[in-house]
Amino acid sequence: MQDKQLNFLIDGASRGNPGPAGFGIVVYDAEWQKADEIKGQLGVNTNNYAEYMALIKALEHALEKGAMKVRVYSDSELIVWQMKGKYKIKSKNIIPLARKAFTLVRQLKQFDIKKIPRAKNKKADLLANEAIDSSIEEKRR
Repeated sequence: MQDKQLNFLIDGASRGNPGPAGFGIVVYDAEWQKADEIKGQLGVNTNNYAEYMALIKALEHALEKGAMKVRVYSDSELIVWQMKGKYKIKSKNIIPLARKAFTLVRQLKQFDIKKIPRAKNKKADLLANEAIDSSIEEKRR
């Protein structure tokens, strides 16, 4: 039996850094057929926090769906290189998030994360910004 694979385009956004934050995730199966879209509000947080939360939510989704092979594509150089061990994680706010991400990754058989240009991540960016917009709208009511 083959292990299930999922591919993710992820993005986190913050308006104000810190400011209203959100994440967006586009989920694809192994053949790159769109399987799901996920977005969420993150209160007032930094862009880096939002990027890590997008990664964590994608990994949690993969595990919930039984995927043991995961590929993540992000336009965040910081999280890609931190997850690959090329950049040190110095921020006290990010260290616990990175630990959680690494804990989730260890549950997988195969994990890869790649940096993609922002132009190729428009749908995940749109979802993250929709989450922020809905958060701002809720506060106006």
